[in-house]
Amino acid sequence: MSDPLDLVGKSIEEQHAGESASTRRQFVAGATATLGGLGLLAIPGVAAATKGKHGRVRNDPQTILNVAATAEVLATIVNTIGWERGLGGDDVTQANIKAAAREELIHYQVLTSKGVGGRPVTKKIWVPDAVFASREGLLSTLEVGDQIFINAYLIGTIEFGNRGSGALAATTAEFMGAEAVHRALARQSLGKLGNDRVFMKFSQREEALDAPNVGQKGFTRIETAVAQLQAAGFGFGAEGSAPGSFYSFDEVSKRTPDDPAINTRVPVVS
Repeated sequence: MSDPLDLVGKSIEEQHAGESASTRRQFVAGATATLGGLGLLAIPGVAAATKGKHGRVRNDPQTILNVAATAEVLATIVNTIGWERGLGGDDVTQANIKAAAREELIHYQVLTSKGVGGRPVTKKIWVPDAVFASREGLLSTLEVGDQIFINAYLIGTIEFGNRGSGALAATTAEFMGAEAVHRALARQSLGKLGNDRVFMKFSQREEALDAPNVGQKGFTRIETAVAQLQAAGFGFGAEGSAPGSFYSFDEVSKRTPDDPAINTRVPVVS
């Protein structure tokens, strides 16, 4: 039986079968570029967005996949450690964090599967101590972090759709929906309105007056996701700007919990 995670990549290859090998590799090959000029510690595998016709930002497909895979490394670590330390507090919140940890790990596995080709720029993440210092610290981090992920996956949906890769655009849309649920549940556990969005926030400013980052602008350049996480004190392969500790994805993911109630574990392949 075929690995269901590889079906997405196979579909992408089929959709671009009539194009040149170099174009197909744009979606599946590893990137080696580094980001310059934005102070992102010259993280390998993160290339800058470019301007296309009429000044529209064009985000490199491989960079989108690499940033997304790296974000899922971070999310798997934060949710797994938060759950292990019981920071959800009540049973319902603990169950939601437990499920989110596994869901983020599955997202990572899909992004890095054969054919999709995402590559995390690092699997060693510096997490600020404040994230795990309290229940509020963890849940507030999830609220803001999941919004960054929502924004990033919306970029992916737009870019892959515009480039004619419907299967991958659908998959990033599915990821975005899951991240929106994670954000809503974190807010609800903080006593806020979870169902507060008419549309998912993209590049506009954060309008939720009770959000920790109220007023912060969204982004249209995928590398800004890294910049915003670094501004919050996270570090990618290097120490972050806030006191904290390194966590290894390869170690933590071995302990990531699972829940048999989690469903829809394979993305759509069209």
